[in-house]
Amino acid sequence: MSGIPSDVDAINPDSPTEGGGTLICFSHLRWNFVYQRPQHLMSRFARDRKVIVWEEPIHDAPSATLDTHVCDCSGVTILTPHLPAGLSRHEETETLRALLDGAITRDPARPLICWYYTPMMLPFSDHLAADCIVYDCMDELANFKGAPSELLPLEQRLLDSCDLVFTGGHSLYEAKAARHPSVHAFPSSVDATHFSTARAAGPEPEDQAELPSPRLGFYGVVDERMDLALLEGLADARPEWSIVIVGPVVKISDADLPRRPNLHYLGGKGYAELPDYLRGWDVALMPFAINEATRFISPTKTPEYLAAGCPVVSTPVRDVVRGYGDVEAVRIADGRDAFVAACDAALTLSRTNGWLAAVDARLAGESWDLTQCAMSNLIDEAVQRSSHVYPVVSPIGADGDRPQSYDVMVVGAGFAGAIMAERLARDAGKRVLVVDKRPHVAGNAYDRLDDAGILIHQYGPHIFHTNSADIFEYLSQFTEWRGYEHRVLAAVGDRLVPMPINRTTVNSLYHLDLRTEEEAAAFLASRAEPVDIVRTSEDVVISAVGRELYETFFQGYTRKQWGMDPSELDKSVTSRVPTRTNTDDRYFTDTYQAMPRDGFTHMFERRLCCKHGARPRGVTQLGD
Repeated sequence: MSGIPSDVDAINPDSPTEGGGTLICFSHLRWNFVYQRPQHLMSRFARDRKVIVWEEPIHDAPSATLDTHVCDCSGVTILTPHLPAGLSRHEETETLRALLDGAITRDPARPLICWYYTPMMLPFSDHLAADCIVYDCMDELANFKGAPSELLPLEQRLLDSCDLVFTGGHSLYEAKAARHPSVHAFPSSVDATHFSTARAAGPEPEDQAELPSPRLGFYGVVDERMDLALLEGLADARPEWSIVIVGPVVKISDADLPRRPNLHYLGGKGYAELPDYLRGWDVALMPFAINEATRFISPTKTPEYLAAGCPVVSTPVRDVVRGYGDVEAVRIADGRDAFVAACDAALTLSRTNGWLAAVDARLAGESWDLTQCAMSNLIDEAVQRSSHVYPVVSPIGADGDRPQSYDVMVVGAGFAGAIMAERLARDAGKRVLVVDKRPHVAGNAYDRLDDAGILIHQYGPHIFHTNSADIFEYLSQFTEWRGYEHRVLAAVGDRLVPMPINRTTVNSLYHLDLRTEEEAAAFLASRAEPVDIVRTSEDVVISAVGRELYETFFQGYTRKQWGMDPSELDKSVTSRVPTRTNTDDRYFTDTYQAMPRDGFTHMFERRLCCKHGARPRGVTQLGD
């Protein structure tokens, strides 16, 4: 990575691009730390997009600054914030947001893709009006040592707002599949060309050249995921073997590492150097502990080791077992004795090469190029979907970002309008313009956070209920639900009784002990008063339960609700509130009763492709 800083033009829309737009990657892994999934993917995306990698801040500066570097090999721009120490969380978020806004001085080349490796960077970046948001979940970070408490709530917030979820393995896919409508498993791939150079004769690094054979090696980060006791046991069981550990020690102390004459810690090495180390190994190791930190670990090293021509011995990491358990050159072993025996077998196999052809055929379908291409296609599809719907409220003024023509204009961004717009765009491929006189989507169902952070319904309470499985399934694409059954108590004198009227209500008011629905129906019929022609809401109630219950429950309620006497309302209005003869005290009896977990507005925004409450491109609000 070049150490020459560049100015803001490096991430300016005027910079060269092949029409693929701009991709901003928010990563917890530093670009020059280890060469892993982010580096492989971002370098390939940089072939036809402007790619920016935003790193975690370094707290070492008297004032906030942003270092900008460009990777010589890939053209990826790396942004590293430097912040003063001691900032509060709120101050750090605001400072990072200001640095981000200062770097992206104008709208970047479209489409804009926001790509997250960590939800922790969402608070200062979620205001960006992205055309597509990707969550590439390469690890279950919440299970790592020292994971912050806010990581899981932020992950849920990211899952709610993103368009696509990619996972670094099948176990992670299974863990996330039910939490988002578009989750795709992309296990870590391999640059087989790079690692296969280890099969040919070549130089050997000085710090490894003098180590006796056979050599068994591991490269990668050495942290709480490594089974140090297993490593120590292996060294003790076979003192004649050289066990080589290549990689930085992170989150654990050097003092925690087992020390034996045949255990050799060589430190971190560059990605380009790895084939030279692999060239001198007989067997490659994956001595991971089986714990929460490795529950979802991706078998990244397995295909790289195989491409280098090294048989692999691994502990029973779930995705290694399911992904490579059927490969002759991959041995799975649990416990010290089994692991040592598997290493013996792998050493025997390493002296032959008949297994290489099958490995090469398998790895041909696991390249990073194929993975990046599949991801890019999904992103393009997501961008195309989002570009079909243009929710616009109070459409005043000109906006050059919006198309000049549409197939359909939908007037009204409430339930009917939003559903029609989404269906026309997704199913019919129409370009849809949605307009509304109010400065928001969701119509009368609009809700918002008040100054105290409480979600309020601006135009009165709305409660979702339906008997239609199709409707519930359709809306579930855009929200998760919080189960809720509405119950109402009416104050009658010194009593609180269920409303709508049920058998409990009648028993309480009239000091009765009606036991069956038939008894309750007979009592209500005895109170009913005949009405010749039922025209109004008053007529409906009196003919069903009589004037006393009408005046007790319905007359005042109706005046308060609609500002009108029941005699002034059509008969259909009060018929919405039935009288029951059972003890069901729910206001509604529909099969599906729930509230959108993050509110109705959030559900509408997802349906109309708004990202986490941010206005989509082309939205003009009242007062703009």
